[in-house]
Amino acid sequence: MNKEEAPVELQGRSAFLAGTHDFQTDIELLAGSEFVKTILETVMLATNMRFAGVARVTADRWVACRTIDEVNFGLSEGDEIAIESTFCRTVRETSEMVIFSDAASDPEYQGHPIATAFGIVSYASVPIYRSDGSFFGTLCAIDIEPKDVKSPRAVAMLKMFADLIGRNLETEERLEAQEQLIEHERKLVQIQDEFIAILGHDLRNPVAAFGAGVRQLDKEPVTSRGRELLVLMRASLHRMTELIDNMMLHAKSRLGGGIAVSVVPDAPLSEMLQQVVDEIRVTVPKKEILLNVDLAYPVSCDPDRIGQAVSNLLSNAITHGASGSPVQVTVRSHDKEAVIEVENEGEPIPPELQKTLFHPFHRGSGTSEGLGLGLHIASSIAKAHSGRLSVASEGTTTCFRLELPKLECS
Repeated sequence: MNKEEAPVELQGRSAFLAGTHDFQTDIELLAGSEFVKTILETVMLATNMRFAGVARVTADRWVACRTIDEVNFGLSEGDEIAIESTFCRTVRETSEMVIFSDAASDPEYQGHPIATAFGIVSYASVPIYRSDGSFFGTLCAIDIEPKDVKSPRAVAMLKMFADLIGRNLETEERLEAQEQLIEHERKLVQIQDEFIAILGHDLRNPVAAFGAGVRQLDKEPVTSRGRELLVLMRASLHRMTELIDNMMLHAKSRLGGGIAVSVVPDAPLSEMLQQVVDEIRVTVPKKEILLNVDLAYPVSCDPDRIGQAVSNLLSNAITHGASGSPVQVTVRSHDKEAVIEVENEGEPIPPELQKTLFHPFHRGSGTSEGLGLGLHIASSIAKAHSGRLSVASEGTTTCFRLELPKLECS
């Protein structure tokens, strides 16, 4: 050994079990593979050898990654022996397998110090390459008794299994990388959801203070211009409140596994929808909003959540509808369900956009307003009621239909 080279520090199974082994990933990849286990068992059956293993081999390291040991060599996953005491260094350097059936009579390996030191009588070590041609390690089969491993059939089998292990490495590594990417993306999405929840919560106080100020100004004597500004301020306040509510509900549904609803028997749905329409009328006084309610049967639902869904549908209709045409809200009930429809005139929604209209953070073409959560929240609220939200857009008419089946109250 070169005087300037430091001796290699060998590691053992304890380092692997502690998760600190230098080759931890490689060992875990092979130690947990049922495919590799089956190959080693097949090698032992076919050759009658009593030790089979896969080792990670570098220029200066030999590390057992997966073994089946019926000879009691004492080598298991994570164990390491000095590279110079193995035949695998020769395999790595020459790219040729080392194989002999009986060390006592083999002309090349008779009396070889490595075979003598470990009591090896029959031996086979086959190089394992990844598909890109890089050397990974070796497939080994060992016994302390003579075994016929140099037959053409045995040699061909060992080479085939080494090739299969190399190919399997690529597959396992790609799967592991994909799983790590998915886990990373999952954590990233969770962080985003938590951020949205915190942001929405922290925005509530200043928006509430803004609302209190607007209400106080509304009681004070102001000029006609001041009244116009108050209308604009109320519209902005409503929009901010709507955005925050949507942000909070989306984040809570993501973090909590869905939107929770509290179903009320014979809910005051008419009053809630009238309140929603009145609030929006104040923010857009020049927009005509028509409300037609015909509830022949009582409706069991979460009125606050249904109000939020309809508010989102109304805001969408006002934003995308033709400026000179009214928005029509129709509510009716049957013995099995209640139906709420929000209809507006304007440009039709292209069929390709309708497919993703209820996805979160989706915004229709031609607009930069909002977060793209309104329709998603409305759809989620419908699903939480075991109902559905659908859209029909033909000619100049677009209609969002919210169907609520008859629910039993808990």
